[in-house]
Amino acid sequence: MPLLEISIIPIGKDSTSFSSDVIKVVRKIKEKELKYELTPTSTVVEGDIDQLWEVAKEMHDEAISSTGSERIVTNISIDHRTDKQMDMDHQINTVQNSLK
Repeated sequence: MPLLEISIIPIGKDSTSFSSDVIKVVRKIKEKELKYELTPTSTVVEGDIDQLWEVAKEMHDEAISSTGSERIVTNISIDHRTDKQMDMDHQINTVQNSLK
């Protein structure tokens, strides 16, 4: 399954904290019942490519409408293997098993 890494950064707010904004956009992932993993600086989502594009757009749009920021920077990275099956768990397990 393709993986989407997304980071949405509101700019022009009165506060440097934006965890409440993260909660609002992550709700978009939960609504679609997609598997996801929060990291300190981004969110990784697993799904088919059409789902990932759709949820990325919805997250970006939600950030624009709800954060009160005058500017939003959205960084997206997609990891899409076509030669074999892949998912978040497999990638994490591969690295962790190699560290043993």
